[in-house]
Amino acid sequence: MKRMAQLSGITFGAIMIALSFAIAAETILRKFFSHSMGGIDELGGYAVAVIAPLAFLVTAYEQAHIRINILHGKLPLRARAILNTVAAVSLGLLALFLLYFTFKTVQDTLTYRSIAQTPWATPLIFPQSVWLVAMLAFTAGTLVISARTLLLAIRGDWTTLDRKFGPGSPQDELEAELAELKTRERA
Repeated sequence: MKRMAQLSGITFGAIMIALSFAIAAETILRKFFSHSMGGIDELGGYAVAVIAPLAFLVTAYEQAHIRINILHGKLPLRARAILNTVAAVSLGLLALFLLYFTFKTVQDTLTYRSIAQTPWATPLIFPQSVWLVAMLAFTAGTLVISARTLLLAIRGDWTTLDRKFGPGSPQDELEAELAELKTRERA
């Protein structure tokens, strides 16, 4: 799971850097040479479709998603653990729904041989296939997280479930930030 999240993060970053360079080149060409490469907005749309599920996977693995923890920390251990399980399983179910939607879209594209209504007239099967692979990675990752939380819940290991899959306390977040700061200072 860690390796898949790292690979997703690296892929996300590489796509964003490449897109940034393409947008910068397009901007310079338009501003100083009154010329456009054309299609950068189209590539940007494809890039966002592909990187979104990759970013979702990294966020799910790192537990970096935003949670409102006003009540969570005040609940008993078992209730917190159950809420963490519900959250993980809900995310897995959402990923399955999104994967289904993505698969149906790709299936329709194949059936109708759809092309983009842009100057490039890109056959949509190419960017949508990459989108499908990214969505598969996100779904696989969230299903692994869901299975782990369910297994811990079935075992009744509430402490591990809360520690590994619950939102950190403000003190935990502070300690993590300080540890990261020390790591950056050493580099």
